Amino acid sequence: MNENVLEMVDIVKIFPGVVANDRVNFSLKAGEIHALLGENGAGKTTLMNILYGIYKMDSGVIKVDGRAVSIRSPRDAIKLGIGMVHQNFKLVPAHTVVENIILGSENNGFILDLKKSSEKIKNLASSFGLKVDPFSEVWKLSMGERQRVEILKLLYRNVRIMIFDEPTAVLTPQEKKELFSSLKEMSSKGKSIIFITHKLDEVLEISDRVTVLRRGKNVATKITKETNKFELANLMIGRPIIFEYSKNPPKLSGLALKVENVRVLDEEGNLRLKDVSFSLSGGEIVGVAGIAGNGQRELAEAITGLRHVSSGKVFVRGKDLTNASPRRFFENGVLFIPEERLGVGTAPNLSVAENLVLKSYDNSPFSNSVFLKFDAIQKFAEMLVKDFEILCPSVKVPVKFLSGGNLQKVVLARELGNLVSRDVNVIVAMYPTRGLDVGATEYVRRLLLKMRDQGNAIIFFSEDLEEILSISDRIFVMFDGRIVGEMDSSKADVEKIGLMMAGSIAS
Repeated sequence: MNENVLEMVDIVKIFPGVVANDRVNFSLKAGEIHALLGENGAGKTTLMNILYGIYKMDSGVIKVDGRAVSIRSPRDAIKLGIGMVHQNFKLVPAHTVVENIILGSENNGFILDLKKSSEKIKNLASSFGLKVDPFSEVWKLSMGERQRVEILKLLYRNVRIMIFDEPTAVLTPQEKKELFSSLKEMSSKGKSIIFITHKLDEVLEISDRVTVLRRGKNVATKITKETNKFELANLMIGRPIIFEYSKNPPKLSGLALKVENVRVLDEEGNLRLKDVSFSLSGGEIVGVAGIAGNGQRELAEAITGLRHVSSGKVFVRGKDLTNASPRRFFENGVLFIPEERLGVGTAPNLSVAENLVLKSYDNSPFSNSVFLKFDAIQKFAEMLVKDFEILCPSVKVPVKFLSGGNLQKVVLARELGNLVSRDVNVIVAMYPTRGLDVGATEYVRRLLLKMRDQGNAIIFFSEDLEEILSISDRIFVMFDGRIVGEMDSSKADVEKIGLMMAGSIAS
């Protein structure tokens, strides 16, 4: 393997009440794909934000090609040949591919030559297997194609150290395969890649080395071919992980949710759900696969009272709740884990404790109908923080200061923490494990299976086919506002599901 092109030595970053990076060391070699692993709050994103100039480290040294450098902004990082592909793409949808790629580039002259730029982009795309039309408008592209545009932006700027943050989260299996092929091609031509992911199988498939962080500290750096996912999981969270989930045969307990020919419009009046019909029984889990933006959010909101149904019916245990309020859905036993954690899932300025009782603060033991009982609220919150392994300095801290993964755990804890004492009928979960580390993901999946065995009806939306296949009894595939496929999980074909997710075939 080649010499180090990057060294991060004794990096320290402290936020109020939290040591995010505690003398962390990380190195990257030329032509290497180096995976970065760690549970939520371990310091992975903070470390990469320091490298990309978003955060300023409190102490430590960054060396590029053996020379100590100062990185005060992303502009400084790019000048040093360091770039980042964020999980949420930074593109202007109304502009073309070539316009997005050259936007902000210092290589542009006083007069833009789009034809010359497009030729350079075509050559780069051809060299690295990143097929995309330079003159296509970004809003017309699939998520995989948009990701290629982000990669081409970095290649156009001659970036040689590339950071990828959860790059497969929005991709179909086919797009993931194409991405990995491109990453390997880039590494073979001297590009150095840092690959952040929660998916251990991806680490083993794509990386040359892997570094594990736990609670802000280095745990280990391993040559990937000399380790396995059981060792890596143990290093991440300090205990063994179960990857295979044994499922009892479903014991159906009657119709819990029925959706009949539901149509939903978006804010601009466009039809987003197109005559969707299905039923869900107690005692089963249905996983909904699909690339984000194909009606999943609208469907979840329609069956929880958050979005108006323009036509069709929604029944919960035989009761017509079409266009009822979210409160009525909740009172009838429908719980919702929303896609958007901050703002929808939580109230940013309220504390962890206050967010954990948002739906039950007016009931005993948290209230006597007049006053809140803060001691009871704090005790309950501390119990959930422990059970769901939420990393926070105190339950009195506002949730806006938590990491994305820990914010998701707050939502999960609030919605699912009371299940043992509640008669819950239907649980609607939008990406319940997105952003969670392997230990928390295992916990959530096992909890969903436990709730299913207790007779609850669960419908969850995910872009992770491994997750859908491992815990679902039935699988729906959504594309363009329709359910285009339905199958038993035991007979599911991953390749076929991927094609349906991309709209290539229907069942």
